[in-house]
Amino acid sequence: MRNFLNVLKKCPLFFDLSDDNIITMLGCLKARTDIFDKNYTILSEGSPAKYIGIVLSGSVQITRTDYYGNRSILGNLCEGDLFSEAFACMQMTSMPVSVIANERSEIMFIDCNHILHTCQNGCPHHQQLIYNLMKVLALKTVMFQQKIEITSKRSTREKLLTYLTICAKKNNKNSFKIPFNRQELADYLEVDRSGLSAEISKLRKDGILECKRNYFKLL
Repeated sequence: MRNFLNVLKKCPLFFDLSDDNIITMLGCLKARTDIFDKNYTILSEGSPAKYIGIVLSGSVQITRTDYYGNRSILGNLCEGDLFSEAFACMQMTSMPVSVIANERSEIMFIDCNHILHTCQNGCPHHQQLIYNLMKVLALKTVMFQQKIEITSKRSTREKLLTYLTICAKKNNKNSFKIPFNRQELADYLEVDRSGLSAEISKLRKDGILECKRNYFKLL
């Protein structure tokens, strides 16, 4: 566990906890780790939600597939990011999303019940952990609302520009990289890939943006 201490210190779940406190908490929480190869389904739709996942190395993608097999990407997560925390807190019997490894990744799993219910040791740092979890849930709610803001736009052009504007604000500059290739961006925006490519070409011709692969610049 100590090998990933620098990653865990970046994880919002352990905010404001010292190195020793984090190590102590991991033992109290009975945290475990596992390694997954690229494209492996770490958690699948329909499975029960019990564990909170933390990306220790590599990256994962959160996806949802509708009745007709159309895939929607909800987000990409990298080192230090959490996933499945809201579903685990709700103790959902059927996950509405899947978590896929983008590359070979090591994941830490923590039983959510061990966080929500304090242990017999009366660990003084447990309340901080619960407080941090509530902040994470609030942040994810804001991110979910941003996704709704994007996908609720009527046209592919509006969806794309809304997403790119949010990225520009997040990076505090008009040039940035996005974590998606073209197909993944189309899945994230919930649009057709060919229509997205055509719209990007139009925006380039109109002098609204420049792009190369996953690099974009708003003009």
